[in-house]
Amino acid sequence: MSETLDVGSPGEDPTFGELVLRHRRAARLTQADLAAASGVSVRALSDLERGRARAAQRRSTEALADALGLAGAARDDFLAAARDGRRRKPKPSATFAGPPPPAVPDLVGRGPELDVLRRAAADAPTTPSGVVVSLVGHPGVGKTALARTAAHLLAGEFPDGFLSVDLRGMDDQPLPPRAALDILLRGLNVPPGDIPATVTEQSALFRSLLAGRRVLVLLDNAADEAQVRPLMAAATGCLTLITCRRALAGLESARWVWLRPLETADASALVAAIAGPDRVHAEPSAAAELAELCGNLPLAVRIAGNRLATRPHWSIAYLVDQLRDESTRLAALSAGDLRVRSAFEMSHRRLSPAARLVFRRLAVIPGPDFGAELAAVATGMAVPDVRAHIDELVDANLLQAGGVPGRYTYHDLIRLFARERLAAEEDAAESAAAVCAVVDHLLDTGIEAGRLFFPDALRESVEASRFASRDQASAWLDAEAANWRAAQRMALDHGKYRQVVDLARALHWFSDGRIQQLPWDEVFALGVDAARALGSRGDEAVLLNFLGWARYYCLGDNEGGRAAHREALEIATEIGDRREQTWALAYLGSVLLRLGRPEEALDHVERAVGLADMDFWMGQGSIRNVLGKVLCAVGRPGEALLVHREVLADTERYRDDANSFTYRFFRALTFQLLGTALTATGDWPGGAGAFHTARTLFDEGGFRVAGAECAVQEGAAWREAGRLGMAEACLRAALDVFTPVLTRWQRAQALGELALVADAGRQDAAAGEYRREALAVCEDLGTEAALSLAKRLVAGPGGQS
Repeated sequence: MSETLDVGSPGEDPTFGELVLRHRRAARLTQADLAAASGVSVRALSDLERGRARAAQRRSTEALADALGLAGAARDDFLAAARDGRRRKPKPSATFAGPPPPAVPDLVGRGPELDVLRRAAADAPTTPSGVVVSLVGHPGVGKTALARTAAHLLAGEFPDGFLSVDLRGMDDQPLPPRAALDILLRGLNVPPGDIPATVTEQSALFRSLLAGRRVLVLLDNAADEAQVRPLMAAATGCLTLITCRRALAGLESARWVWLRPLETADASALVAAIAGPDRVHAEPSAAAELAELCGNLPLAVRIAGNRLATRPHWSIAYLVDQLRDESTRLAALSAGDLRVRSAFEMSHRRLSPAARLVFRRLAVIPGPDFGAELAAVATGMAVPDVRAHIDELVDANLLQAGGVPGRYTYHDLIRLFARERLAAEEDAAESAAAVCAVVDHLLDTGIEAGRLFFPDALRESVEASRFASRDQASAWLDAEAANWRAAQRMALDHGKYRQVVDLARALHWFSDGRIQQLPWDEVFALGVDAARALGSRGDEAVLLNFLGWARYYCLGDNEGGRAAHREALEIATEIGDRREQTWALAYLGSVLLRLGRPEEALDHVERAVGLADMDFWMGQGSIRNVLGKVLCAVGRPGEALLVHREVLADTERYRDDANSFTYRFFRALTFQLLGTALTATGDWPGGAGAFHTARTLFDEGGFRVAGAECAVQEGAAWREAGRLGMAEACLRAALDVFTPVLTRWQRAQALGELALVADAGRQDAAAGEYRREALAVCEDLGTEAALSLAKRLVAGPGGQS
């Protein structure tokens, strides 16, 4: 007896699933029997027969026809029904997709990013396969807030609607593509029974439904490329926004928008939007500090704002005081179910075990950024291995690439989280060993690098070093400056006094070429403290002389420098250290000259020359140059010329005893002093030529500030010689260098000279403009020298020299 079936409404052809069910029952097969005979799974058969899938793929259809024993017209009808099912599209309802979400009401500081998204929306109608933009950034940086606000603002560009799905990328089990596509297709009003069973078919249906439409799709909180690739609205006129903590670099034809923490002003504005503008207006400094303590991270700032909003009796300063304690800051940044730490934990859980170790161990590095070499020391891994794990951390936005390729840094709050993980997951001994390894590496490497700049460090010194060249050593000292400085402070606190002293002594000659770039007074003061802790009077005298130089020469603190050199002289005399007595007297001569006491300066320097029994490069040449400088100041420039010319001759005589760095640098300094002596005799062209030689030598060595200072002196000499065009060219070249904050004084001097050149050329308007800018700098600086220059500028051409 045959089975009768209800297979669709009268007048309608049966669907493919209904044919499968009809023929299976006619053949008296169970789903399991048919699955075994055809190779099509029981689940797939069930989806077909229940209408959840419209058709099978061609090979599966043929396998089913064979298993069912179909032939002739019955087989043809069966295969045709499958083809029709694969081609058939469900009819969307009049409402195609949902309305856009509301905008985040207090979004601030994202104008540039919104402009990028507006341009992407404008490109969508002319871009085949639509436009895809990934919003990438740290946990808590506001990716979703930006995406939802953009969707609201761009609603007019996408009249066919908005679709959104949370992909739960940070969960232990992110949303599978099949489940995400099911949500998207339901959002397009596809009946559940018409949604295909496989991801490939679902994705094809999704894209076919978007063809000819303008829809914005938000794929929020994505896990990886494999998850989002089937979900992208690959149709002309559509825009897909993806938010993810990883870069999703494998996506084809995607654009990326990297979200950074807010600027402090924008973060303060966010606090005002949440807690009230009156409170921020009443405590602007506290609001700015609050933003900085939150790392300007929108989630942290929002939490802080919420805490203030729900505690109207709190001042901003009170909350700031709570957040200053790094050990409790993350705990304090919570409000209701919003917690900064939770955002970081979600990303941390998805790391590989090795990347987690690297993440927490990098927290022992004392400076703000680092490279793979230092990361290898902190972790005990090989450089290639640690570099691969760093890449994983960067992809997860738990680390960020620094401004220099190969350098990396934490966001401030993520660094605190990494320290928490270090304390929680490793015992104190392991952490202490990692810290010790990093500090020792930084100090020992810094000592080795610095010693390569000693005048007597010749080629064999470089060949025996870990550095391939002096340039490489210099690059390391520059790149790791914040780290070795922090390591020096830590070493003093932990009783590593000998290393602190050795580092300070090793960097003395290197400091000559980095006068403005680093706080040498701090480096040498730490050395003095360590020498005293060791009870080493000889080291103390040496480092007091270095400290005095840093104070008067680098900082302009003449009295502070004088005090340090006097103390060094007393100690050196007491212990019979002739060398340090010589240096102290020479340094004191320079300081006294700066204090306007040239005769006393000459007495000190002549005593230094009489004591000097050191070799030429290790000090004698420098002290004789100081003598020439002082002789010029006391009105004896002819004698000064003889001294500097003898020094230049000895520079050539002893050339083979010094490295090329010292030779070039010392010649530049001597030519600069020679130029001063020549101009003091009235030989302006000769002085300009000497300054030009010094300038060239400094520039060749990479000392742009020193070279620019020589350019100012050269310009002044050419002005006195009546060569106004050459003078102006020199001074303008100097201004191109004197732009940072650290060279404002030199800029004022160059501007003052340009005013004189303009006066001489009867360019009154230009002279006035130079004079006004120079006066503004002088007034801002407020130093004695600046005020003196300001008086001369106000006096006009006749009042200047």
